[in-house]
Amino acid sequence: MKTQVMVLAALMLAGCGTVQTVVRSDEAAAKSLKERKSYCGAVPRIYSGVTYDFCYLNAPLESGIDAQTHTTIPVVVLVDAVVSGVADTLLLPYTVYRQHADGSIIVNE
Repeated sequence: MKTQVMVLAALMLAGCGTVQTVVRSDEAAAKSLKERKSYCGAVPRIYSGVTYDFCYLNAPLESGIDAQTHTTIPVVVLVDAVVSGVADTLLLPYTVYRQHADGSIIVNE
């Protein structure tokens, strides 16, 4: 049981929007959204994890998947958005400083 919880936690942290935008480089976060073909042009650093998750959802469907196909991916991303919201709130002083110093993360140039 402990092993399953640890694996689940590791998977959630690996895909967590806050980890993608705060811990990793700006280029890595932008590249990830470009690969997903998100329509977002930039991600503000304040609440960047939640914004990243919704930008991830705001992308065209992958080829071969029609609108009637139901997958668990949106549910996982929405759960991650809640977790990212908590983490973003805890990191708010840091992200406010980074937003002021560096500006938003530019996705589409």
